[in-house]
Amino acid sequence: MNFTLYPAIDLRGGQCVRLFQGDYDAETVYDKDPVAVARRWVEQGAEWLHVVDLDAARSGEPVNLPVIREVVSAIEVPIQVGGGVRDMDRLEALLDLGVARVVIGSAAIDDPDFVQAALARHGDQIALGLDARNGRVATHGWLDDSEVLAEDLAQKMVSLGAETFIFTDISRDGTLSGPNIPAVRNLALATGKKVIASGGVKSVSNLLELSRYRVEGVEGAIVGKALYTGDVELSEALSAVKGRGTDDH
Repeated sequence: MNFTLYPAIDLRGGQCVRLFQGDYDAETVYDKDPVAVARRWVEQGAEWLHVVDLDAARSGEPVNLPVIREVVSAIEVPIQVGGGVRDMDRLEALLDLGVARVVIGSAAIDDPDFVQAALARHGDQIALGLDARNGRVATHGWLDDSEVLAEDLAQKMVSLGAETFIFTDISRDGTLSGPNIPAVRNLALATGKKVIASGGVKSVSNLLELSRYRVEGVEGAIVGKALYTGDVELSEALSAVKGRGTDDH
């Protein structure tokens, strides 16, 4: 199995931003032109992009839909988009724009019937976003904590047909403190499905460590802040991961 790097573009108010541990009051604006950022990552070799509508995640309103449309039109690699996808209309509006994969998060707890219908209708174009704080899932832009364990929710989603998960350790997100590799591996092993790691990546060595477990189902990693700070240089990271080969573990 290949190991895919997903450069992240987090949108708020039409700008490319990063939050610290999901805190909307701890925002850094990195670029006012998300389309230019998308082009930059593709020029450096990105084969996928990961886009999050932070406004929609918080309010449910798709205020960044025009920007997402521009990004999709500007580049030729597939894009996965999450943030505020809580009904079929929103999901299919994104697919109609040309988005390759839609990430469903909060609805996994709030509306499992919608998730089941989405998986039945769109299958491999759906990923389930599991955002966890201390192992328990947080929803609605990470503002609401639940008592649901990420692994328990993942098992339920597998029973509904889920094949791909994105696991974010909120305590690591935007911190450059390293990803929670044991939690990512545990989720992959517990579900037997593909898991994309998110949160805390700070170095190429983190990505190489994650890539060792692709045979266990760790399919890729989302890289955000480290790209914007320069701690990770995308073309170097892509070369390192591709050069690792398939004989680990």
